[in-house]
Amino acid sequence: MRQFTVGIPVFNGMPYLPESLESILRQTYADFEILVINDGSTDDSLEYLKSVRDPRLRILSQQNQGLTATLNRMLQEARTPWLVRQDADDVSYPQRLARIAHSAGGHPEAGMFYSLADYHPGSSVGQFRSSKGTPEELREIVRSGYLLSICHPSVTLNVEKARALGGYRFDLHVEDIDLWWRMALHHDIRFIPEATIGLRQNQQSVSSVNLEDQALNTLYVQYLLLSHLWELEPLPIGAVRNPLARIVNVRKLRSKGHLRAFNMKWSLGNGAGALCEAAMAFASSPASLLRRLADEFASDRRITVGEAPKRFARFKNELWPADQGSQKAYVSLESEVCKERA
Repeated sequence: MRQFTVGIPVFNGMPYLPESLESILRQTYADFEILVINDGSTDDSLEYLKSVRDPRLRILSQQNQGLTATLNRMLQEARTPWLVRQDADDVSYPQRLARIAHSAGGHPEAGMFYSLADYHPGSSVGQFRSSKGTPEELREIVRSGYLLSICHPSVTLNVEKARALGGYRFDLHVEDIDLWWRMALHHDIRFIPEATIGLRQNQQSVSSVNLEDQALNTLYVQYLLLSHLWELEPLPIGAVRNPLARIVNVRKLRSKGHLRAFNMKWSLGNGAGALCEAAMAFASSPASLLRRLADEFASDRRITVGEAPKRFARFKNELWPADQGSQKAYVSLESEVCKERA
């Protein structure tokens, strides 16, 4: 029985889709299925896919439903124990599936695996900012109220366990980090300490186009985590958007946007434009830029996503109206507020 399905959601994947799919077909480990779900593409993606002659490739087409629905269908359609994620513009390195097979063989009880990820193409600078550690260390990050930083296309999911957790939730461009915290609290997340994939940055990507919304939505996911940890009832995102917007670190977000633009311009050979973006990243938030450089070069740093939980506690009356929460949880919130004032 095959152990791995490589799942690729596709919506208008050209011109990068051929490079992405061919990187899977060239794997040194060959016993797997490729499941591509064409989510209503209007370009030549489907024509290209139909031209590929490989018995391991299975193509499903649907009317456009968005990424979250497509990923959940992928979990339901997978016919193997493990689902290897890849996006239509990313590139798997030749040994990727071999590394995953080795790790899964040693830890069959794991909920998921993930690895480091280089930025792609090779002229780009640096790696995706990834949390690192043992399953216990990753779980402790989540229990402390922070989210995990994991490159989604580097992930391999235990299909049964991901389904049991409810799969992906929300069409908020943060469906991945919402699954990571739930997975970490219930199952082991295993880190493969090498880059197995090239992550493409481009101006049309979901992360680039929705940077500001993604930052606020990330805080909403952290709010859901804190609600779980503090035993409070969370509200829908529309009801807490205003207080969450006041928690967003705007200077850090601007710096992040300029750093992303720096890398894209550098990879295209626009050195002058890239250096200009780097200067604006520093001007927006020197501390954020220095922390990002430290994350890149210091292998033992604790890398997390989100803001300090005590910042949420400052808005406790708006985020968790008093008639919804338990007394035990509000004692915890008051403790966080006291830490902030200290």
